[in-house]
Amino acid sequence: MKKNIVKTLNISIVGSGYVGMSLAVLLAKNNKVTVYDINNDRVMAINKKQSTVSDVDIENQLKDSSLQLTATSDKRYAYKNADYIVIATPTDFDDVLNNFDTNSVDSVVDDALEYSSENCLLVIKSTLPIGHTRSLQKKHNTKRIIFSPEFLREGSALRDNLFPSRIIVGNESGKKSLQFLNILKDSAMDHDICTMLVSSSEAESIKLFSNTYLAMRVAFFNELDSFSYQNNLNTKNIIQGVCMDERIGENYNNPSFGYGGYCLPKDTKQLLSNFSSTPQNLIESIINSNATRKDFIVSKVMEMNPKTVG
Repeated sequence: MKKNIVKTLNISIVGSGYVGMSLAVLLAKNNKVTVYDINNDRVMAINKKQSTVSDVDIENQLKDSSLQLTATSDKRYAYKNADYIVIATPTDFDDVLNNFDTNSVDSVVDDALEYSSENCLLVIKSTLPIGHTRSLQKKHNTKRIIFSPEFLREGSALRDNLFPSRIIVGNESGKKSLQFLNILKDSAMDHDICTMLVSSSEAESIKLFSNTYLAMRVAFFNELDSFSYQNNLNTKNIIQGVCMDERIGENYNNPSFGYGGYCLPKDTKQLLSNFSSTPQNLIESIINSNATRKDFIVSKVMEMNPKTVG
């Protein structure tokens, strides 16, 4: 009786930030993974089994000699034999254009379509404006480009891939889309994972609306804290009482200087930009609330006449 032989897939990952590195380590257990990066220092670090990001789980996992993981700065080599190319380059928000700067993603798509085989699927993990993947599909007249959002936190990116809250993949490529979803699912340690195959535009929307909702939670409890401060009330007691309602829950309820980090500020601005032809009040208010909170905290600090502010 013949044994079933599982083909080892060739997966190329473009970019070695939190998304790229966590996916590389995740997928290199069962597949041959090549990380492509234009930064030679990062390429050399990966080939020395060193992480390019600060993540203890990634650093520990790189010590596993069974990982099929290498890095290169040669894009032709990275794309040539790939079954999947995962794009994880940064898309910063451009305040002048009022939109994400997608040049890095667009450039990778151009090269990947040129140098890869016709059976290779391009999976964009970089956060995009809603509808951008569809525009790339139309531009290149292909369904080989899909979007799959990531839901990772800095410092625990690998863990969030091993125990994902959900896996969502653009469905335009049919069987290849489903196969990629199953690759992610099979690589995780949690086997009871919610999954969805949706259009890439819907997947882009899920990413932006999820992060904007989290930003809204932060803004809400910050305004609660500002009110408590001004009226000499105990913020902790009020939050505890509010969050006893199971519909509200205990997450994202810790007052702070304002929501920050890499994702929430840019993703809320991008979602607001996507609302340009749709009536809204709430999305813009979230962004304005965050700015107001920062000003409020700064004013209270300055009222104390500190000698040094750090």
